Amino acid sequence: VQLQASGGGLVQPGGSLRLSCATSESIFSLNVIGWYRQAPGEQREWVALMTSGGTTSYADSVKGRFTLSAGNAKSTVFLQMNNLKVDDTAVYYCFARTGPLSSWGQGTQVTVSS
Repeated sequence: VQLQASGGGLVQPGGSLRLSCATSESIFSLNVIGWYRQAPGEQREWVALMTSGGTTSYADSVKGRFTLSAGNAKSTVFLQMNNLKVDDTAVYYCFARTGPLSSWGQGTQVTVSS
């Protein structure tokens, strides 16, 4: 599956951004779709994931602030990020898995700074 991520940018602490991940297949054909992020000098970490059944899960660091949802066309997922913190600064990567196959989109930079 091909993934196209977009929506990053520069925002002040407390602000909001929405990331989009457009897929080449219906998200319901995927086992899992979601987002990872990687801050400078850090390992890549998972942020939010959605199963084919629509169940979502979030890392503790973003729970209550980030929301992962599916678009009406069911080929796009959105990551709504509210109350952003400086620690959320990272390159965000869209991720999907179908069976044993994993796919990554290109990263989109999110910078939270005053």
